[in-house]
Amino acid sequence: MAKLQGLDIKKIYTEAKSAKKPDNRPIFKEMLERIEKGEANGILCWQLNRLSRNPVDSGKLGWLLQQGVLKSIKAIDKDYLPEDNVILFNVETGAANQFIIDLRKNTKRGVDRKVSKGWLPSHAPLGYINDKYKPQGEKTILKDLERFNLVRRMWDLMLTGNYTPPQICEIANKEWGFKTPKLKKRGGDELAVSTLYKMFGSIFYTGRMLWAGKEHEGKHDPMITMEEFDRVQVLLGRKGRPRNRTFEHAFTGIIRCGECGYGWTETIKKKFVKSENEIREYHFYHCSKRSKTQVCKSERLTLKELETQIEKEIDKYEILPEFLEWGLEEIESKYGKTIEDSRKVCEMQAKTIAQTKSELDNLTRMRYKDLIDDETFVKEQRTLKTRIKALEDELAKRDAKAETSLELTKKTFDLAAYAHIKFLNGDLNTKREIFMALGENHQVTDQKLSIQQYPWLSRLENGYSPLEKEYLRLELNKMPMNAKRKEALASIRSRWGA
Repeated sequence: MAKLQGLDIKKIYTEAKSAKKPDNRPIFKEMLERIEKGEANGILCWQLNRLSRNPVDSGKLGWLLQQGVLKSIKAIDKDYLPEDNVILFNVETGAANQFIIDLRKNTKRGVDRKVSKGWLPSHAPLGYINDKYKPQGEKTILKDLERFNLVRRMWDLMLTGNYTPPQICEIANKEWGFKTPKLKKRGGDELAVSTLYKMFGSIFYTGRMLWAGKEHEGKHDPMITMEEFDRVQVLLGRKGRPRNRTFEHAFTGIIRCGECGYGWTETIKKKFVKSENEIREYHFYHCSKRSKTQVCKSERLTLKELETQIEKEIDKYEILPEFLEWGLEEIESKYGKTIEDSRKVCEMQAKTIAQTKSELDNLTRMRYKDLIDDETFVKEQRTLKTRIKALEDELAKRDAKAETSLELTKKTFDLAAYAHIKFLNGDLNTKREIFMALGENHQVTDQKLSIQQYPWLSRLENGYSPLEKEYLRLELNKMPMNAKRKEALASIRSRWGA
């Protein structure tokens, strides 16, 4: 069209972001700024509704047209000129805006109707599939017979408390040969760790579903119970959702017997004490001794003895409040920089994805026009699609990874500073969470508690003690806050930050 009408095209703009919201399109904004500077005096587009679907951007275009800054907006079926009736322009841009409003209303009504019937109005989570054969608006969610049992096994591994999501992911990919469902444009790949974290945080697997910030009863087949879901949230160190329940026993289900491998449980015995004329409760932890082939000779521990050993474990990681404050400042500083760096990388990745998709479109046009043969087309198409998939996957994982790291780091420092006090004064749930946060593979052998230390706690235990001693010596010397003391404190903070 430009060639036929002899138009001088200054630049071709492709905008990926939606036109339904104002001030949401940087490329559109750049185009208008260049027009206002006099670099161009017209716009060529398919239809007027391609330029704007909101009254703010439509108003900007209309005003530039009225002022004569824009000499013409050329569409495939009509020219819009400064001397045209402004009402006609406003009616056509208003119709585009109304289309978006009506579409939003109808879509929301259809979605709300589906939710009220108990069906998730989106793509089915891992382990489930969308029913392809029912009409639009009536589609349900079914078990994925190929993957449902395998996904349940992933939950079982997590519930043992002996595996982390990355370890489960490696087992699924390397040992089971797990592949995600093949969809039109993605899928058929190995399981990603970020997908597992998302799955273990989804209440959908309990038979309920979360939509628009509210929980709804679902009609799909549940994979796990609500109790199992809550336990996984605790294992992941998440706050979870408040439930009207408490643990009757703080440490059951966590400790294993070092002799036979079965779980430890708690027994409460009551005894009437004549001398004091009252009934007392005595709490004991011991092996459940469920093995039918092995005689377990492990001895029991009183609750007090067990808690004393747990307190000794907590003491390994205890830090001074000053070090907590410095640690949190360091985390916020590093995380702020991480977010800024991540934002820049994400922008670059998004731009690269858009450019690669444009290359793919151009490649397709070249094949339509017989400018390249089938062999070249298939080869180049595969290369471009692989590049797009890799970039999109990396973009999706980046934010989740940063958030998980920040949450874990803050929780670790808070545990180190206040866990002892919280453990002494907290309720059963608090004591249980602290106990689980100390590590994994909790075992009792010969009445001695052992916990497999998390790597980050190991670094804290080994690196903190020398710094604390140096800091306390500095405080005891009562040195005035001079340059020498400031330098010494800065050195401690710097090494603590590292």
